[in-house]
Amino acid sequence: MQIELLSNTLNIEKYLKELGVDDGGISILASKATHHVVYIRELHVGAANILKQDALSIGADLAVPRGTVVAKTPHVDCILIATTRQLQTLSKKELLQPFGLKDVAKKLQDILKIKKPSMTEVMGVLNANNDSFFAASRFKEGSVIEAIEKMIEDGASIIDIGGVSSAPSSIHVDKDEELRRVRPIFEIIKKEKFYNRVKFSIDSYEPEVISCALKSGFGIVNDITGLSNDDVSKLCASNGARAVIMHMQGTPQTMQDKPEYENILSDVYSFFEQRIKKAESLGVKDIVLDVGIGFGKTLEHNLMLIKHLEHFLTLGKPLLVGASRKSMIDKISPSSVDERLGGTLALHLEAARNGASIIRAHDVKEHVQALKIQKALNVI
Repeated sequence: MQIELLSNTLNIEKYLKELGVDDGGISILASKATHHVVYIRELHVGAANILKQDALSIGADLAVPRGTVVAKTPHVDCILIATTRQLQTLSKKELLQPFGLKDVAKKLQDILKIKKPSMTEVMGVLNANNDSFFAASRFKEGSVIEAIEKMIEDGASIIDIGGVSSAPSSIHVDKDEELRRVRPIFEIIKKEKFYNRVKFSIDSYEPEVISCALKSGFGIVNDITGLSNDDVSKLCASNGARAVIMHMQGTPQTMQDKPEYENILSDVYSFFEQRIKKAESLGVKDIVLDVGIGFGKTLEHNLMLIKHLEHFLTLGKPLLVGASRKSMIDKISPSSVDERLGGTLALHLEAARNGASIIRAHDVKEHVQALKIQKALNVI
């Protein structure tokens, strides 16, 4: 007899099929093999006691503070630990319970609907400005064809082009100067019909620049202001463009001045809910969410967002993460911008594992390779 300890991140359905389990059994057993940890904040203490007993009755558990059983405080934070199967049962049970447990049940049902993407696209970064924090991402007008060709060859699914730096404390550039920088590139893309070979994204929040890009074959608008300007939403809607809504606290000039949140996950989630609702009311149909790594966040905020990225999948939109060569890496492992590829890959592979559909990166070839290796590991 041999006993093997298998990874808890294995493809359980594959192993069950190889074992010869019948199809119905595979579904049931797989739902028992996946565990969820759900943090519930400010739950009515009566609801906490009911949920605790219901969880225990089916083999799950609810971690609560001391004094909950005697209702020491009116509301408590708690952590639910359950398998997919147990969440399915609880989501039905709590629909009939008082003290706000019906809302808890609906949220559990949202969690159960989450489906992580089967693949992660790489969005390559090309900057048409001289003050981008990573010099290797800059290119001149004369080398635009070469730069695009290389990114396509390296495996980019999307190429994101911008004419203005959004690094902390960057200098504001007006729309006329931004358009002067990017218009020649748009013309080359249109002339060479590069849009037939790769998707193009415009990194801008200026309607005039975005309009010019969309007329040149661009299909994605990457807006660091999160569609704060309704005119940008209207342009996306009228052109059938995909809109990337990014979260940022403050502006590039102020965002790193002691950023604070009541709760980073909840605050960013609420921001997305509001912006999605507004964008869809203006006709935007294709939305991607970007948690805005480094845009008004401390190191801990950034790590929390990447680690718990799956939380945002309940919004039902694809997720984009861009941590490429950012200074958060230097805070963990002191390094210059040119030395941050290893840290970048670690952050982006974790983001992909936690549900990112798109990774925005300066180093396309290395990311494409790393994601292929990760995918091979995930099917074993």
